Amino acid sequence: MNTDLMQIPRMIDISGVKTNVTLWELDDIIDTAKKFRCICAFAMPVFTPYLVSNLKDEPDIKVGGVVGFPSGADTTSIKTAAAKELLQMGVDELDMVINVGALKSGRLDMVYDDIRAVVEASGGKPVKSILEVCYLTDDEIKRASEIAVKAGVAYVKTGTGWGPKPTTVENIRLIKSTIGDAARIKAAGGIRDLDTVLAMMDAGCSRFGIGVRSILGIMKEVYDRSGKPWPYGNEAGPSAADGAKP
Repeated sequence: MNTDLMQIPRMIDISGVKTNVTLWELDDIIDTAKKFRCICAFAMPVFTPYLVSNLKDEPDIKVGGVVGFPSGADTTSIKTAAAKELLQMGVDELDMVINVGALKSGRLDMVYDDIRAVVEASGGKPVKSILEVCYLTDDEIKRASEIAVKAGVAYVKTGTGWGPKPTTVENIRLIKSTIGDAARIKAAGGIRDLDTVLAMMDAGCSRFGIGVRSILGIMKEVYDRSGKPWPYGNEAGPSAADGAKP
Protein backbone atom coordinates (compact mmCIF):
# COMPACT_ATOMS: atom_id res chain seq x y z
CA MET A 1 0.00 0.00 0.00
CA ASN A 2 1.44 3.34 -1.08
CA THR A 3 0.15 5.92 1.39
CA ASP A 4 1.00 9.58 1.73
CA LEU A 5 1.24 9.58 5.50
CA MET A 6 0.84 13.34 5.73
CA GLN A 7 -2.70 12.94 4.33
CA ILE A 8 -3.79 10.70 7.19
CA PRO A 9 -5.33 13.59 9.19
CA ARG A 10 -7.82 14.00 6.32
CA MET A 11 -9.11 10.57 7.33
CA ILE A 12 -9.34 11.31 11.06
CA ASP A 13 -12.39 12.40 13.04
CA ILE A 14 -10.85 13.77 16.23
CA SER A 15 -13.18 13.18 19.12
CA GLY A 16 -13.84 14.11 22.71
CA VAL A 17 -16.87 11.99 23.53
CA LYS A 18 -16.03 10.47 26.90
CA THR A 19 -17.99 11.26 30.06
CA ASN A 20 -15.24 13.33 31.64
CA VAL A 21 -14.22 15.47 28.65
CA THR A 22 -14.05 19.13 29.66
CA LEU A 23 -14.08 22.36 27.74
CA TRP A 24 -10.31 22.51 28.27
CA GLU A 25 -9.96 19.22 26.44
CA LEU A 26 -12.22 20.48 23.68
CA ASP A 27 -9.82 23.39 23.32
CA ASP A 28 -7.13 20.77 22.68
CA ILE A 29 -9.37 19.15 20.07
CA ILE A 30 -9.83 22.47 18.32
CA ASP A 31 -6.13 23.28 18.46
CA THR A 32 -5.08 19.81 17.29
CA ALA A 33 -7.63 19.74 14.48
CA LYS A 34 -6.27 23.07 13.24
CA LYS A 35 -2.63 21.97 13.53
CA PHE A 36 -3.07 18.83 11.45
CA ARG A 37 -6.21 19.74 9.45
CA CYS A 38 -8.20 16.77 10.70
CA ILE A 39 -11.27 16.23 8.59
CA CYS A 40 -13.85 16.39 11.40
CA ALA A 41 -14.20 17.05 15.13
CA PHE A 42 -16.74 15.62 17.57
CA ALA A 43 -17.95 16.44 21.08
CA MET A 44 -20.89 15.25 23.13
CA PRO A 45 -24.09 17.12 22.15
CA VAL A 46 -24.05 19.63 25.00
CA PHE A 47 -20.65 20.92 23.87
CA THR A 48 -21.16 20.56 20.11
CA PRO A 49 -22.06 24.28 19.69
CA TYR A 50 -18.67 25.10 21.25
CA LEU A 51 -16.92 23.20 18.45
CA VAL A 52 -19.14 24.74 15.80
CA SER A 53 -18.41 28.25 17.07
CA ASN A 54 -14.67 27.74 17.35
CA LEU A 55 -14.26 26.01 13.97
CA LYS A 56 -16.60 28.22 11.95
CA ASP A 57 -13.67 29.89 10.17
CA GLU A 58 -12.09 26.54 9.22
CA PRO A 59 -14.16 25.35 6.24
CA ASP A 60 -12.02 22.26 5.67
CA ILE A 61 -12.63 21.00 9.23
CA LYS A 62 -16.14 19.63 9.69
CA VAL A 63 -18.01 19.24 12.95
CA GLY A 64 -19.92 16.05 13.64
CA GLY A 65 -22.69 15.20 16.09
CA VAL A 66 -23.40 11.99 18.00
CA VAL A 67 -26.88 10.47 18.19
CA GLY A 68 -28.03 7.84 20.69
CA PHE A 69 -24.61 7.90 22.27
CA PRO A 70 -23.25 5.68 23.73
CA SER A 71 -25.89 2.94 24.25
CA GLY A 72 -28.04 3.21 21.12
CA ALA A 73 -31.07 2.46 23.31
CA ASP A 74 -32.91 5.77 22.95
CA THR A 75 -36.27 5.62 21.23
CA THR A 76 -36.28 6.37 17.53
CA SER A 77 -38.24 9.57 18.13
CA ILE A 78 -35.57 10.80 20.53
CA LYS A 79 -32.84 9.91 18.05
CA THR A 80 -34.51 11.78 15.22
CA ALA A 81 -35.14 14.79 17.45
CA ALA A 82 -31.49 14.75 18.50
CA ALA A 83 -30.39 14.54 14.87
CA LYS A 84 -32.52 17.54 13.97
CA GLU A 85 -31.25 19.55 16.92
CA LEU A 86 -27.63 18.76 16.02
CA LEU A 87 -28.28 19.86 12.44
CA GLN A 88 -29.70 23.13 13.75
CA MET A 89 -26.47 23.57 15.72
CA GLY A 90 -24.60 23.39 12.43
CA VAL A 91 -23.07 19.91 12.28
CA ASP A 92 -21.92 18.44 8.97
CA GLU A 93 -22.19 14.73 9.81
CA LEU A 94 -24.09 12.46 12.21
CA ASP A 95 -22.71 9.37 13.96
CA MET A 96 -25.57 7.30 15.41
CA VAL A 97 -25.46 4.21 17.59
CA ILE A 98 -27.75 1.48 16.31
CA ASN A 99 -30.23 -0.35 18.54
CA VAL A 100 -27.80 -3.05 19.67
CA GLY A 101 -30.30 -4.73 21.96
CA ALA A 102 -32.84 -5.06 19.15
CA LEU A 103 -30.17 -6.53 16.87
CA LYS A 104 -29.17 -9.13 19.44
CA SER A 105 -32.87 -9.92 20.01
CA GLY A 106 -33.35 -10.67 16.32
CA ARG A 107 -35.57 -7.62 15.80
CA LEU A 108 -33.94 -6.60 12.55
CA ASP A 109 -36.99 -4.58 11.55
CA MET A 110 -36.47 -2.32 14.57
CA VAL A 111 -32.80 -1.89 13.72
CA TYR A 112 -33.60 -0.92 10.13
CA ASP A 113 -36.44 1.46 11.03
CA ASP A 114 -34.29 3.18 13.66
CA ILE A 115 -31.39 3.81 11.28
CA ARG A 116 -33.65 4.78 8.40
CA ALA A 117 -35.47 7.37 10.50
CA VAL A 118 -32.20 9.12 11.35
CA VAL A 119 -31.06 8.99 7.72
CA GLU A 120 -34.35 10.59 6.68
CA ALA A 121 -33.95 13.25 9.39
CA SER A 122 -30.39 14.04 8.33
CA GLY A 123 -31.28 16.44 5.55
CA GLY A 124 -28.83 14.71 3.24
CA LYS A 125 -25.90 14.99 5.66
CA PRO A 126 -23.77 11.82 5.92
CA VAL A 127 -24.89 9.37 8.60
CA LYS A 128 -22.50 6.84 10.11
CA SER A 129 -24.12 3.86 11.82
CA ILE A 130 -22.20 2.72 14.91
CA LEU A 131 -22.48 -1.06 15.32
CA GLU A 132 -20.56 -1.42 18.60
CA VAL A 133 -18.86 -4.56 17.27
CA CYS A 134 -17.28 -5.44 20.63
CA TYR A 135 -20.71 -6.75 21.72
CA LEU A 136 -21.54 -8.59 18.48
CA THR A 137 -20.88 -11.98 16.93
CA ASP A 138 -19.49 -12.10 13.41
CA ASP A 139 -22.94 -12.97 12.10
CA GLU A 140 -24.47 -10.01 13.93
CA ILE A 141 -21.78 -7.70 12.51
CA LYS A 142 -22.63 -8.87 9.01
CA ARG A 143 -26.38 -8.50 9.54
CA ALA A 144 -26.00 -5.03 11.06
CA SER A 145 -23.73 -3.90 8.23
CA GLU A 146 -26.21 -5.10 5.60
CA ILE A 147 -29.12 -3.40 7.38
CA ALA A 148 -27.20 -0.13 7.71
CA VAL A 149 -26.37 -0.07 4.01
CA LYS A 150 -29.99 -0.86 3.11
CA ALA A 151 -31.09 2.02 5.37
CA GLY A 152 -28.91 4.46 3.43
CA VAL A 153 -25.93 5.22 5.65
CA ALA A 154 -22.77 6.74 4.23
CA TYR A 155 -20.50 4.83 6.63
CA VAL A 156 -20.61 1.71 8.73
CA LYS A 157 -18.73 2.54 11.91
CA THR A 158 -17.32 -0.04 14.28
CA GLY A 159 -17.79 1.44 17.74
CA THR A 160 -18.23 4.32 20.15
CA GLY A 161 -14.94 3.83 21.96
CA TRP A 162 -16.90 3.14 25.17
CA GLY A 163 -16.90 -0.63 24.79
CA PRO A 164 -14.71 -3.15 26.63
CA LYS A 165 -12.68 -4.23 23.61
CA PRO A 166 -10.95 -2.31 20.79
CA THR A 167 -11.87 -2.50 17.15
CA THR A 168 -9.67 -4.98 15.29
CA VAL A 169 -8.39 -5.26 11.75
CA GLU A 170 -10.44 -8.45 11.49
CA ASN A 171 -13.59 -6.42 12.24
CA ILE A 172 -12.77 -4.14 9.30
CA ARG A 173 -12.14 -7.08 6.97
CA LEU A 174 -15.45 -8.68 7.96
CA ILE A 175 -17.43 -5.50 7.33
CA LYS A 176 -15.65 -4.87 4.03
CA SER A 177 -16.31 -8.42 2.83
CA THR A 178 -19.98 -7.91 3.69
CA ILE A 179 -20.71 -4.49 2.18
CA GLY A 180 -18.01 -4.11 -0.46
CA ASP A 181 -18.17 -0.57 -1.81
CA ALA A 182 -21.85 0.01 -0.92
CA ALA A 183 -20.77 2.26 1.97
CA ARG A 184 -17.51 3.36 3.50
CA ILE A 185 -16.09 2.14 6.80
CA LYS A 186 -15.08 4.13 9.86
CA ALA A 187 -13.07 2.50 12.63
CA ALA A 188 -13.27 3.79 16.18
CA GLY A 189 -12.34 2.36 19.54
CA GLY A 190 -8.84 1.62 20.80
CA ILE A 191 -6.87 2.95 17.82
CA ARG A 192 -3.60 4.01 19.42
CA ASP A 193 -0.80 3.73 16.87
CA LEU A 194 0.06 4.32 13.22
CA ASP A 195 0.56 0.64 12.36
CA THR A 196 -3.04 -0.07 13.36
CA VAL A 197 -4.26 2.81 11.20
CA LEU A 198 -2.30 1.56 8.20
CA ALA A 199 -3.45 -2.04 8.63
CA MET A 200 -7.08 -0.91 8.82
CA MET A 201 -6.65 1.24 5.73
CA ASP A 202 -5.28 -1.78 3.90
CA ALA A 203 -8.34 -3.76 5.04
CA GLY A 204 -10.73 -1.19 3.57
CA CYS A 205 -11.20 1.52 6.20
CA SER A 206 -11.30 5.16 5.06
CA ARG A 207 -12.16 7.10 8.24
CA PHE A 208 -10.99 6.84 11.82
CA GLY A 209 -12.42 8.10 15.07
CA ILE A 210 -9.48 8.85 17.34
CA GLY A 211 -9.57 10.60 20.68
CA VAL A 212 -7.58 13.72 21.31
CA ARG A 213 -5.69 11.70 23.94
CA SER A 214 -4.18 9.51 21.18
CA ILE A 215 -3.97 11.69 18.08
CA LEU A 216 -0.69 13.45 18.82
CA GLY A 217 1.15 10.20 19.42
CA ILE A 218 -0.02 8.89 16.06
CA MET A 219 0.90 12.13 14.33
CA LYS A 220 4.36 12.04 15.88
CA GLU A 221 4.80 8.63 14.22
CA VAL A 222 3.57 10.10 10.92
CA TYR A 223 6.16 12.87 11.05
CA ASP A 224 8.95 10.48 12.05
CA ARG A 225 8.22 8.01 9.24
CA SER A 226 7.80 10.80 6.71
CA GLY A 227 11.23 12.17 7.61
CA LYS A 228 9.75 15.52 8.58
CA PRO A 229 10.77 17.45 11.71
CA TRP A 230 8.21 17.50 14.49
CA PRO A 231 7.15 21.17 14.69
CA TYR A 232 5.73 21.17 18.20
CA GLY A 233 8.72 20.96 20.52
CA ASN A 234 8.37 18.41 23.29
CA GLU A 235 4.60 18.21 22.91
CA ALA A 236 3.71 14.51 22.92
CA GLY A 237 0.04 14.68 23.82
CA PRO A 238 -2.82 17.08 24.55
CA SER A 239 -2.11 19.48 27.38
CA ALA A 240 -5.39 18.57 29.05
CA ALA A 241 -5.20 14.81 28.55
CA ASP A 242 -6.53 14.13 32.04
CA GLY A 243 -9.48 16.47 31.55
CA ALA A 244 -8.10 19.08 33.93
CA LYS A 245 -7.61 22.73 33.15
CA PRO A 246 -4.01 23.30 31.94
